[in-house]
Amino acid sequence: MNMNFSIKNRFFNGLGIHKTNILLCAVVIIAGCTSGEKEKGESEAVKVDSKQNVIIIFADDLGYGDLSSYGHPTIRTKNLDQMAAEGQKWTNFYVGASVCTPSRAALLTGRLPVRSGMASSVNRVLFPDSHNGLPQSEITLAEQMKKGGYATAAIGKWHLGHKEEFLPTSHGFDSYYGIPYSNDMDNIIPFRSPNGYFSFWKSEERKDINTFNVPLMRNTEIIERPADQNTITKRYTEEAIKFINEKKDEPFFLYLAHNLPHVPLFASKDFEGTSPRGLYGDVVEEIDNSVGQILEELKKTGLDKNTIVVFTSDNGPWLIMNEEGGSAGLLRNGKGSTWEGGMREPCIFWAPGRIKPGIVTDIGSTMDLYTTFSEMAGVDIPTDRIVDGIDLGPVLFNNEKSMRKDMFYYRGDKLYAARVGDYKAHFITQEPYGPDVFEHETPLLYNLSIDPSEKYDISKENPAVIQRINEVVKVHNSKMVKGKDQLAERG
Repeated sequence: MNMNFSIKNRFFNGLGIHKTNILLCAVVIIAGCTSGEKEKGESEAVKVDSKQNVIIIFADDLGYGDLSSYGHPTIRTKNLDQMAAEGQKWTNFYVGASVCTPSRAALLTGRLPVRSGMASSVNRVLFPDSHNGLPQSEITLAEQMKKGGYATAAIGKWHLGHKEEFLPTSHGFDSYYGIPYSNDMDNIIPFRSPNGYFSFWKSEERKDINTFNVPLMRNTEIIERPADQNTITKRYTEEAIKFINEKKDEPFFLYLAHNLPHVPLFASKDFEGTSPRGLYGDVVEEIDNSVGQILEELKKTGLDKNTIVVFTSDNGPWLIMNEEGGSAGLLRNGKGSTWEGGMREPCIFWAPGRIKPGIVTDIGSTMDLYTTFSEMAGVDIPTDRIVDGIDLGPVLFNNEKSMRKDMFYYRGDKLYAARVGDYKAHFITQEPYGPDVFEHETPLLYNLSIDPSEKYDISKENPAVIQRINEVVKVHNSKMVKGKDQLAERG
């Protein structure tokens, strides 16, 4: 409890509120509330600490270089650029895996997906015929926020199990509206058709929503099939704004996970054909517009004063899709790989007046969102399991340095690489979708601070650095207990 109290004090100091005024503020605010019940044994000061709304906006297959604020020359993301200017733009921010399912599990559990069994060397993601999903034993960020008195909603792509016992409403979310897995699944034309995989993605069939018989769900019921993906970003945005207005008088946590720009690409009529970057640019610019609408709604309702918004993506760009895939900028490779382009993502934190604006070069991860927002809500971090997330509050609110000093890069259930400080060692390398696996007796070594493209192997000149990374990995491996593979069973 002492640790939590110090965290709360730090947060209020970041808002410019003196510790001696916290209790007074609590009394004033709570006295003016007519809805909501006090939790038993919870002090009024703690209640006020828990009232910062949280919105996580999660894109799908968006690359590190796909926003204009991250260097793209033709995709115009004015709203995200403004968000970055007013908030914190992180340049060393990582996901928990380089493909959809394990990455999403990492965000929502604060744990490396191999710990929950949501990473597999048999199947890299869940499919419509998969038997399992995120285990009930995992404690999600939504469940944490509910403990803090938050209303919760998931809108968009889930991809952590489509059966009722695995859906968002079984994992701490009060409501769900979205497509339960990737938008290219349930396709009525086999990918590996006589015309070949790449021919399919250049065909007219892939432009037809009826080619992909994916369901749109509300809570546990299918309400539309196939989902009209031409309007899916627009409808997700409308649902998000509706939720914000419905819950504006109580604390809320919104997880908005777009299905796009994962292929197949679809844009609404207002955006189709408007971007110099083609259809991919149309899609990203519509997502940018969605972000702008949400931020504008927060400002209009005054909720910008007590809402934290985070924008990032689940993994790097799907480069094999060529012009219908994104860009990793200077980073090497993309989705499916443990090179930087597969797991380093753009990330922007926004909360005017609370989050200190600037560019952050420290290391952060989507797993850290779990710990950061749990701590902010005054909810204890589970102690019966290893939680890999760390609290980013000192960076966000007080302009301090991140406590995260390392990252572990898993492909399936195997550790391929590790970063400690500026240095990254590759023990195993493999192309995103290639069969050849290379195990390196002496790990490849790169200094990411000067070589983010991972072009120059400096392992021969730096044996001491490799030794240090090996020591960190040894400690990591000694504490690793892998969960039962939840992705393997299909059919």
